[in-house]
Amino acid sequence: MNWKAVARSEIGTSHQKQGIGCQDYGDSRIFKDVIVGAVADGAGSAKYSDVGSELAVETALKYLSKISEYLRKRQRWWQKFSQALSQTEAENLFTKTVNKVIAELGKQAAKKDYSVNDLACTLLVFVATPNWIAAMQIGDGFIGMRSQKSEYQLLFQPDKGEFANETTFITSANAVKEMQVTVISEKQEFICASTDGLGKVAIRLSDWKPFSPFFKPLEEYLHEPVNPEEEDKYLAEFLKSERLNSRTDDDKTLLLCFFDESKVR
Repeated sequence: MNWKAVARSEIGTSHQKQGIGCQDYGDSRIFKDVIVGAVADGAGSAKYSDVGSELAVETALKYLSKISEYLRKRQRWWQKFSQALSQTEAENLFTKTVNKVIAELGKQAAKKDYSVNDLACTLLVFVATPNWIAAMQIGDGFIGMRSQKSEYQLLFQPDKGEFANETTFITSANAVKEMQVTVISEKQEFICASTDGLGKVAIRLSDWKPFSPFFKPLEEYLHEPVNPEEEDKYLAEFLKSERLNSRTDDDKTLLLCFFDESKVR
C-alpha cells in the first residue's frame, strides 16, 4: 500500500462558546493504488448539519468503494490503468455520487421526520491514483495538491456567495449544477482536502493561490515514519493550537494524503 492518509476534525472556538458540537467531517479509503477522500462542512444554520456532513462523506466513500473495479473495467487494449478519467467520465461519476448522497440525506430526513435542509453541508470529493486526480467540489473549502512537476495548487476556487458565509450546499436545489469538477493528469505526491475553516491561513485570498508555508510542513510530516496515533496527535495539536485559533474560530478539518514512491516495486 503506497498511499498514506490521515484525517482529523476539531471544533472551532466559536462553537465551543456556543455549546455546539463540531459540524465538520472527513475521511478516506485506500484501495491498492487508488485513494478516495471526502470532507464536508455542515451549515451553521442547519440543525443537524453534523449528521449531514458525516453521512455525506461516508455515503460518497461507500459509493466510490468499487472505483478500482470500475477503472479496470473501463480498460481497453489501448488503455492502461494509469490513464486518467476524461472530463466527461469524471462529471458522470461525481454526478452519480452526489445524487446518491442527496438520496441518502433524503432518507435520513424522512426517517427522523425533519427537513432535508437540516442536514445541509458542503462536499468535496476526490479520486486519485499515482498518475492522476479527479475531484469535485460543492460549496467552499479547498483541495490542494502537489505533483512531481508542479508546486502547490488549488483545484478549485472556493464557492463564495454574494454575502459573508454564503455558499452552495449539497441540499441546495442547484447543487449538481454548481458542482465543480476537474481532472489533472500528473504524478501525484501530496493531496490536502479541507473545510472552509482553514481557508484564511491556507489560501492567499488576494489571488486565490495556495500559501506554501501552510502546506509544506504538513506534507513533510507525512514523510516521517510515525504510527497512526502519533499522526492523529500531531494533527489534533495543530488544529487546536492557540496560534491557529487566533486566525480562525470555525470548525477545522484536514485530510492529508501522500503517495510514497519509494515503496513502489
